Amino acid sequence: MPSQLPLDMLINLAKESTDEAARLLGRLSAERSNAERQLSMLHDYRQDYLERLQQAMTSGMAASDCHNYQRFIGTLDDAIGQQQGVLLQADENLSKGRLYWQQEKRKLNSYDTLAQREMRARAVVESRREQRANDEYSARLVQRQAGGMH
Repeated sequence: MPSQLPLDMLINLAKESTDEAARLLGRLSAERSNAERQLSMLHDYRQDYLERLQQAMTSGMAASDCHNYQRFIGTLDDAIGQQQGVLLQADENLSKGRLYWQQEKRKLNSYDTLAQREMRARAVVESRREQRANDEYSARLVQRQAGGMH
């Protein structure tokens, strides 16, 4: 029985660690989704400004206004580049988080397997003990019956 206690403790620690890794994975996934959503919004915003620029150019506009549009679109391009970097980092973090969770899950599965083996080994020992006790009881019963016949 004492050997079960450390294994139970390891299983509980592995469960906690696996749960924490799963929570981390959820946060990393949410961060990645948020980064992707922000990048999409920046692309949409840029596209909207390009369309506004085209409309303004067809109806005629001052050169300074055209320059302002182009400068703002350049700023959006910079922001898009930065957000692509954020998304790339979020992808890397998510991959690392997934690997971490998988490691923790494998560790938990290994401990569970060890616990199941130990339970099966104990069941075999208990079954053999019961069989011996039954065999001894049967043998004594046969001896008593044989002794009573003399």
